[in-house]
Amino acid sequence: MKKLISVMLAVVMVLSFAACGTTTNTDKLQMATNAAFTPYEYKEGDAYAGIDIEIAEKLAEKLGMELVVNDVEFGSIIGGVQSGKYDMGIAGMTVTDERLESVNFSTSYATGIQVVIVAEGSDIATIDDIYNGKTIGVQQDTTGDIYASDDFGSDNVIRYKTGADAVQALISGKVDCVIIDNEPAKSFVAANEGLTILETEYAVEDYAIAIAKENTELLDSINAALAELTEDGTIPAIIEKYIPAE
Repeated sequence: MKKLISVMLAVVMVLSFAACGTTTNTDKLQMATNAAFTPYEYKEGDAYAGIDIEIAEKLAEKLGMELVVNDVEFGSIIGGVQSGKYDMGIAGMTVTDERLESVNFSTSYATGIQVVIVAEGSDIATIDDIYNGKTIGVQQDTTGDIYASDDFGSDNVIRYKTGADAVQALISGKVDCVIIDNEPAKSFVAANEGLTILETEYAVEDYAIAIAKENTELLDSINAALAELTEDGTIPAIIEKYIPAE
């Protein structure tokens, strides 16, 4: 009986060690985004898609981590990263002096262009025309919000929760124009008759990844991974997939 018990214990120990050998404890990489910014991040059914989502997936793969996407309000991303609730913020986010006071940013991985959407036939034909007391719709806390407030005065800027809400306000005549990134602007104009984009660019900016100031190890790892993914063509291919060269 003692021999039988010894054999059974040995078998249990072997199985336990074998199970341990096949278990992976992959860390989770918590990403904060705002999935209402086509083509950078958006929902397809219950899944997330877009440039930033695919880049984040490749980064997580490089770092040997499991990506977890957290869809939150854009204005809460910096605070969430700063507090450590999220490891990084990727949401078509531009590096600004104000944001740099709270978080660090990675090297840039894409270039964004801010443009102006107006109704066809609008008397706004150039950026200068907006100075004539026009009301501007923006997504709150975005660089469109920041730039428009600085250039045209906060009293002339009406802030909305999403870019789509701002565009609906333009369609219904509540604002005279909308300032937003060029890529979602093109999607909104394609989906809504009677809208057009001014030919003149409003601003050119670089997108980067927000990371907590004390998390320098993650910042260095992400910068190294971004460099590798850019050099091997992965990131350019992802951008080309969603924004084909004209």
